[in-house]
Amino acid sequence: MTQLFNGLAYGVLLLVLASGLAMIYGLRDVINFAHGALYMLGAYIASTIAVAVNFWAALIAAPLALAAIGLLLDRFGLRYLSRRTALEVVLVTFGVTFIIQDTVTAVWGPDGRSVKAPAGLDGSAHLLGVTYPTYRLFLIVVGLAVGIALMLWLRYSRTGMYVRASSEDREITAMMGVNVDRASAIVVGLGAGLAGLAGALAGPYLTLSLDMGTSILVTSFIVVVLGGLGSIGGAMVAALLIGFVQTLGQTYFATYAELAPFAAMILILLIRPRGLAGRNA
Repeated sequence: MTQLFNGLAYGVLLLVLASGLAMIYGLRDVINFAHGALYMLGAYIASTIAVAVNFWAALIAAPLALAAIGLLLDRFGLRYLSRRTALEVVLVTFGVTFIIQDTVTAVWGPDGRSVKAPAGLDGSAHLLGVTYPTYRLFLIVVGLAVGIALMLWLRYSRTGMYVRASSEDREITAMMGVNVDRASAIVVGLGAGLAGLAGALAGPYLTLSLDMGTSILVTSFIVVVLGGLGSIGGAMVAALLIGFVQTLGQTYFATYAELAPFAAMILILLIRPRGLAGRNA
């Protein structure tokens, strides 16, 4: 049961991070290789605010700061890449990654750091016959709540309707009078904000380091492809699946645990090339 909780905790962290990545691809048709760096930046910003103020302030401020950065990234970068070649997309977004990494190194230094869980969440709780860290239970609840809220927003809000329409056909949606660039900017800002939120949540859960964004970015790409390119719901389901696969793999097949997400992706794409719920991968 403990390993199932661990898989769920890691899965919901992937859910928050990969949902933003999938939304940006769906609207801008750009795979943002800087998404992992945004996640790392959010984690470091949150760690500083947590020390200066408290964890709860960090949980609010870090996503807002990253959302603002995402809007700037869209305004001066991603909106010009939707019709560019894959090589140009890689070069620009990787360039942003290096800028963010150098900035984090200059401000926070090259050493890793850890964040303490806030008071009240730093102990353990008894649930379903096991003793489990309270903060990880909090992470599970917040991650699932974010996923549900995101799906409700996309389904029932006017902006969410514009976003869904734009992801299906930008030209027709624009002809209907929708400001597609504005909807795309909102999505990029929201996606970057989700990366910041994932980073803030990761602080007391994982050790912060300069390569934390790179390692989780690869897994996030697997989630997006497995869920179906451009599908938010598919990415959420795939995130939970990969979370369980990777966690259980580390427990029972430690030598091959890093290969488990790739094996799961290959197996599912052989059966369903479109992924769980999206366009052809």
